[in-house]
Amino acid sequence: MLVTAARASIALAVVIALSGCGGGAMGPTPPIDKATYVPPQQELMAAGPLGDRVLGNATAPVTVIEYVSLTCPHCANFQKNLFPRVKKEFIDTGKVRYIVREFPIGHTSGTAAIVNRCAPADKYFFLLNQFLTRQPEWVSLEIRPDAIYSVAKASGMTRETFDKCLTNQTIIDGLTEVKQRGRQFGVIGTPTFFINGRKAQGEVTFEEIKAMIEQAPPPQSS
Repeated sequence: MLVTAARASIALAVVIALSGCGGGAMGPTPPIDKATYVPPQQELMAAGPLGDRVLGNATAPVTVIEYVSLTCPHCANFQKNLFPRVKKEFIDTGKVRYIVREFPIGHTSGTAAIVNRCAPADKYFFLLNQFLTRQPEWVSLEIRPDAIYSVAKASGMTRETFDKCLTNQTIIDGLTEVKQRGRQFGVIGTPTFFINGRKAQGEVTFEEIKAMIEQAPPPQSS
C-alpha cells in the first residue's frame, strides 16, 4: 500500500511541481511580464476547486493572498519570522483577510501539499506551520513518506488516512488547477503575495509587508 501511494505522489509531483524555489516558464503566459503582472482583482479573488484556506475577518478592508511552496526556505523564513507579527498586528485585529494558496515546487513539496489539503480545514494552518517550520526534518530531493508523516501526525492524522490521501484524485486535480491558475496570475516563484491588487515576490521584510497593507488601495469593485 505504501509503495503504491508513494508512486502516486511522485506521479503527481511530475504534474504540479517545478524544481527549486524559482519555478519555470510552464503553463499559460500572462499578457505582460510575469514578474510585474497583477491579474484583475475579481479573477484573483475567485477560489479554486478546493476552496480557499482563510484566516481573519471576511469583511476586512485588505486581502492578502500568499502563494506558498512547503519546501521553499524563503517561505519558511516568512512563516517563522514575519507571519506571527502579521497575524498579531493585522489579521487578529480585523484589518486583513489572509488567504494561502499552494504553489508546490519540487516532488516533495507536491506530496506535502496533498497531505496538508487532506487534513481537516481547521487543521490546515496548523499543519502548514508544522511543515514550514520543521523543514529540516522532512525535506529532501527524494520523497520520504515516513518523514512527511512524522510531521502530519502532529495534526492528529492517522497513518491510514495519510496513505489514502496520497492517492486522492480530487485533491491531486484541485492542486494542479490551483498551481496552473497561479501561473496565469504571474506567479513564478514563492512566496508571492497579492495585497489588494499589489504584488510582492520572494524575500520581504516586515516593514515592506506592513507598508503594502497600510497603503493598500480599496478593493476593486466587481
